[in-house]
Amino acid sequence: MSHPHEPAPTGPVDLVAKDAPGSVWAPQYLWVTIGAVALIFLAAMQALAVTTVMPIVAADLDGAALYAVAFAGTLATSVIGMVAVGAWCDRSGPAWPLSSAVLLFLAGLVIAGVAPTMEVLVSGRLIMGLGTGGMTVALYVVVARIYPSELHGRVFAAFSAAWVVPSLIGPFLAGAVTEYLHWRWVFLGVAGLTLVAYVLVAARLWTTPMDSAHPSTDRILPRMLCAFAVAVGALGLSLAGELGEWAWAGVAASIVVIVLAIRPLLPARTLRSGRGLPSVILMRGLIAGSLFGAEIYVPYLLIDHYDFSPTWAGLGLTAAALTWATAADVQGRFGDRLGNTRITVIGTTLLFAATAFAAATALWQLPAWVLISTWALAGAGMGLMYPRLTVLTLAYSTPQNQGFNSSALSISDAVGAASAIATMGLVFTALTVTDAGFPIVFAIAGVLALLALVPGLRMGHAHEAAR
Repeated sequence: MSHPHEPAPTGPVDLVAKDAPGSVWAPQYLWVTIGAVALIFLAAMQALAVTTVMPIVAADLDGAALYAVAFAGTLATSVIGMVAVGAWCDRSGPAWPLSSAVLLFLAGLVIAGVAPTMEVLVSGRLIMGLGTGGMTVALYVVVARIYPSELHGRVFAAFSAAWVVPSLIGPFLAGAVTEYLHWRWVFLGVAGLTLVAYVLVAARLWTTPMDSAHPSTDRILPRMLCAFAVAVGALGLSLAGELGEWAWAGVAASIVVIVLAIRPLLPARTLRSGRGLPSVILMRGLIAGSLFGAEIYVPYLLIDHYDFSPTWAGLGLTAAALTWATAADVQGRFGDRLGNTRITVIGTTLLFAATAFAAATALWQLPAWVLISTWALAGAGMGLMYPRLTVLTLAYSTPQNQGFNSSALSISDAVGAASAIATMGLVFTALTVTDAGFPIVFAIAGVLALLALVPGLRMGHAHEAAR
């Protein structure tokens, strides 16, 4: 691992690309950019679409008992995919790992699309999780090996934008496909498009030398065992609510398992917010927990307290998606000029302000437009911080550990979100007999946003624009 305050060595492709045009849409990057963004777009589309169709799927396959597992299992297996692909990339480059992850994603989609029972569909979702987790990590390494460092911010801004369109049209499109065709085409249609997207990346993927001159020799088996334990803990967190009066015990046990097992999967001193890369990884988990834990209660509040229809209740999330994309583009263009400290302060302030306004709206029954308009601040804050943390992760990495560090970032993201969602869900359920549920969950999200300042101000600078 490179020293936190020294420029990380570049890979062989970075050296070739020093004089490349300053655009991710330049001819030598065009098809990789299109294909990679398309893969991110399709993974996002599938994740958002399945939320819409899963109630219909469960009813059609008589699988209500496995409804939660269909979601939680995908998150759990994604952690295993992240670790496996990260280690593989460090040993042999990203070509084979990305191809294998895409194949697993495709296999999971096809199995889910043709599933005769809910048990088979859940097995497809588990395989899909392996693919999506691995695909994200492999694409990060592809970015590190193909694009020069000064373009990393713009690539990740494009990745952020690839999540916006699915958030706007994904649920509607999935509903229309289900209504006019069949829910199976929500899975099978994405499978066909994923194959096309991979073909766009494949030509450059297999013709560009992306292997490291000094591949990692770290042992993979211990990390895989830890990944499996983290996956079990994440699954336990997601299902703790089913334990009734023992729910909090389930959460505590799951968190203990995760904390013990996750340490070897993260850079040293991450849980203690060590300076440099460890703080980058920790901050990602905290802001993911803040936003993703709170945002599921935004439409819930609009429906429960303001009698919004499900369609109109999504307005707050739509506004946040748009501001996220806009802020990500700003970060991609001017992130180096703004600097990491300023991005941290602005981003966490915007995220905290959004959660504070949401808590105030719920507590004092403020007009609905206050919640809808101010939740956009959360998207703006995340748009500044999220892609910047990915840029920093690659800047702190060497070709020998780009896969490990990328998987650590994704694991922190997934576990932070899962832990916050599970904890907030139990708090909210415990307070359903009072009016305090919504204000408290938004307050928890605000605390996480403030806590993110601690690692955010310890990230340092990896000379990410000067490599």
